[in-house]
Amino acid sequence: MSVTVRVPAKVNVQLAVGAARADGFHDLANVFLAVGLYDEVTVTPAESLRVTCAGPDAGQVPLDRTNLAARAVELLGARYGRTPDVHIHIAKDIPVAGGMAGGSADGAGALVACDALWGTGASRGELIEICAELGSDVPFSLVGGAALGTGRGEKLEPLEVGGDFHWVFAVADGGLSTPAVYREFDRLTPDAPEPEASRVLLDALREGDAGALGGAVANDLQAAALSLFPSLVDTLAAGTDAGALAALVSGSGPTTAFLAADAGSARLIAEALVASGTCRTARVAGSPAAGATVL
Repeated sequence: MSVTVRVPAKVNVQLAVGAARADGFHDLANVFLAVGLYDEVTVTPAESLRVTCAGPDAGQVPLDRTNLAARAVELLGARYGRTPDVHIHIAKDIPVAGGMAGGSADGAGALVACDALWGTGASRGELIEICAELGSDVPFSLVGGAALGTGRGEKLEPLEVGGDFHWVFAVADGGLSTPAVYREFDRLTPDAPEPEASRVLLDALREGDAGALGGAVANDLQAAALSLFPSLVDTLAAGTDAGALAALVSGSGPTTAFLAADAGSARLIAEALVASGTCRTARVAGSPAAGATVL
């Protein structure tokens, strides 16, 4: 018997970052939007815990116990007295090390899959608690849709979304380390103010207004990501020139996100980005998307 769970990527339509805390984390006002690019995580009983992965850039995915999917299974097993002897297979389609929470999605997917496989009966609250232990983005990967993340991003408040939004994601050659981006943020912004969600942006999401959303998106980590990966400036310019309503680095990057007026515009922007030679590939996706779902 095996269980497969589909989990979405995310884009941060607002990422407001406060100064570093004593524990090394940063307070955030992080507006998450799940998008229709997915990994599928399958768990099957096995003699010992192992992880395999297939798909684009699978070679960059750790297959040891540092993988969040493996850690999720271990945490669930420890809580419910189960030995984590499963084979975790990740069918990877979310860009790797791209600021779209692919690793976090895999952690949430493995957790939900093993909960179903073992019949633990964990409550949604317990699963979200375990997700928060794994990392700041993991709870949202489980929940999906749209949410405001506060604290270090793990405290979630669901948000209403009044329509569909169309995105293009330009995948860069190479990756960026999230801790390195935060260190650069600290260097560039030593006196960061308290983070606060934009009322204009939340209203735009609720009303399904792509034009208003395009004018309100913001990422406080963008300057740091561009400092470490300067060629992203050209990618952002190419998408803007092709008619995107907004262009921003997705999370800690280096994937860049472009908001389009409609599905047709998204296809044209993707074609223009690929033709510009400023990215490796471009992916079109809609939002919002459902969170971790057993298939």
